[in-house]
Amino acid sequence: MKNIIVLVSGGGTNLQALIDAQEREEIKNGKITCVISSNPKAYALKRAEIHGIPSKILNRKEYQNNQDYTKALLKLLESEKADLIVLAGFMIILDQALIQVYENKIINVHPSLIPSFCGDGFYGLHVHEKALEKGVKLTGATVHFVNEICDGGAIILQKAVAVENDDTPEILQKRVMEQAEWKILPKAVSLFCEDRLTVIGNHAYIDYQKGN
Repeated sequence: MKNIIVLVSGGGTNLQALIDAQEREEIKNGKITCVISSNPKAYALKRAEIHGIPSKILNRKEYQNNQDYTKALLKLLESEKADLIVLAGFMIILDQALIQVYENKIINVHPSLIPSFCGDGFYGLHVHEKALEKGVKLTGATVHFVNEICDGGAIILQKAVAVENDDTPEILQKRVMEQAEWKILPKAVSLFCEDRLTVIGNHAYIDYQKGN
């Protein structure tokens, strides 16, 4: 059984999707054993409490720079015996030192079909604003491994979502979360915990035979 550590900073809607999937027994061979928040006021902490999941606060404001914060986070992840780290609205750019220690063991969900609308500056509503400005007919979400390049790690799963004529960024954001993010993030977590993912170069391959 793998230890899943979820890193959060805000409301925790993606954390909730993971908790719901876990309670439906959709995450195989893994369990959320700790939620770590960079923000002591994050509602995600309340979600963890409601469901009896231990949580820790590592307040980014208490550290001078990202390097010091990363050292503290590394120590905490080691103490929690992290097998998989999931970024669920974690608003801190991870330092390279942490990414190297947990190579291909950190996953993130991004609200677009990478390589569209991704990279530096593309987060939250801004992603959906840009998608609407471009006039795309399809957008969606991507779950990927985290590497040193922002949104540049190996893609695990993607799911497309239709863009409607009267969409606002807020409406589109909600649809992408409900129809894509909340579905493929738990699925990717389970695939990892079932040892059904292999990364070669910058490609993630799914073993469709294992587990069937």
